[in-house]
Amino acid sequence: MADTSSQQRASQSSGSLGGRVRTFVRHVLVTALIALVTYYGLCTLCLLAYTAVFPPTTGVQMQQRIEALFDEEAYEKRYDPVGYEQMSEYVPHALVAAEDTRFYDHSGADWEAVEKAARENLARGETYRGGSTITQQLVKNLFQTTHSSYVRKAVELPLTYLAELILSKERILELYLNVIEFGRGIYGIEAAAERYYGTPAEGLSRYQSATLAAIVPNPRERAPQAMDGYTAEILGRMRQMGH
Repeated sequence: MADTSSQQRASQSSGSLGGRVRTFVRHVLVTALIALVTYYGLCTLCLLAYTAVFPPTTGVQMQQRIEALFDEEAYEKRYDPVGYEQMSEYVPHALVAAEDTRFYDHSGADWEAVEKAARENLARGETYRGGSTITQQLVKNLFQTTHSSYVRKAVELPLTYLAELILSKERILELYLNVIEFGRGIYGIEAAAERYYGTPAEGLSRYQSATLAAIVPNPRERAPQAMDGYTAEILGRMRQMGH
């Protein structure tokens, strides 16, 4: 009889523990869902605002500011957003030619480019290139960080299509040109033009625009004047695209 009672208590205890575990998991999932919905909601509001104004700061800019606190090197942020009318006509053409030649043809993600990048990386045995579009890079800069992970990519994809839904292609490119990093603390084409060529963005030549586009994939390690080979490739793509 005592053995039976002990077994019943053990069974009840096990059942109670299982119930607590299920309740805990359910709370975690509900909390994660609420956090995700809230995050996408805030991003949506920001994108709606960015149809008319430039972002005061971005996720990547905040990340770099925080990381700079632990660096010995001084950090100075340069960020001066400008509209198309204050840019050289060559600037948007150069960035599209360098970063996303099918920008005006895809709806946010370019699966053809992803497949091509995967084949090239596999052949090289290393991650040599990515397949991210300008829209994907924009939402990453606006709302995320430079740290790469599958989770970040999964969160990024809905944001990409959301951006394409809310913003025009022209606005996506204009925002992108103003928030991407061109070097330590240098954000946007205006700051880059001043830093590397001592001119406002509207004064950039075709060649200078291509050199700046050439450093975007790795702005901390590249300098415009040292990118002759890739610059020539970008200029060739621009010619093929009629620019």
